Amino acid sequence: MIRLHFAPNTIAMAAMVALEEGDVHYAALQLDFAKSDQQSTGYLAINPKGRVPSLETPQGTLTEVGAILEYIADTLVPALKPMDAWHAAKMREMMFYLGSTMHVNHAHKFRGHRWANTQSAMEDMTSKVPETMAASCAYVEDQIEGPLLFGSQPTIADCYLLPIATWLAGDGVDITDYPKLTTWFETISARPSVQAVKTKSGWI
Repeated sequence: MIRLHFAPNTIAMAAMVALEEGDVHYAALQLDFAKSDQQSTGYLAINPKGRVPSLETPQGTLTEVGAILEYIADTLVPALKPMDAWHAAKMREMMFYLGSTMHVNHAHKFRGHRWANTQSAMEDMTSKVPETMAASCAYVEDQIEGPLLFGSQPTIADCYLLPIATWLAGDGVDITDYPKLTTWFETISARPSVQAVKTKSGWI
């Protein structure tokens, strides 16, 4: 049995969308961050990082969303893998960027304590978020082939980008300033997999 530990409106939603793309049978186990479920003894035994997502598989547990998405595409939903080597590399290029830059840009708004000790430094990071997220949107805009990232079929990179795109308004970025990104967001949001995730999780 595949078991996905998640919290709504987090990057974990990328993994749930990927699983729904393949109509995979899995258990979705929701954590309540308001109750610090992610720091409970039981959950830390599954993921010592105290974060989501975590994916329990027959082989063991995976705890980084990029690795989880690769596993899903390699073993459960091969349709999420590009058909040629160039687009496979471009897909990974986008995923590495999302993980190392765009997600981190967003995290500076709420989790400055990971990088700084002083209140003023954390406030500086927070104030920078609209600028850095807008710069990330401009980069992604230039990479979109349309209507999805690499054409008409979604990849795990589309799944990865989706929850990040839902954070933009809260980060002070108007997605409609980026026409291709707007079309991408409308296209991916209309997919049955995303609608299923919204129904199961209460995701916005």
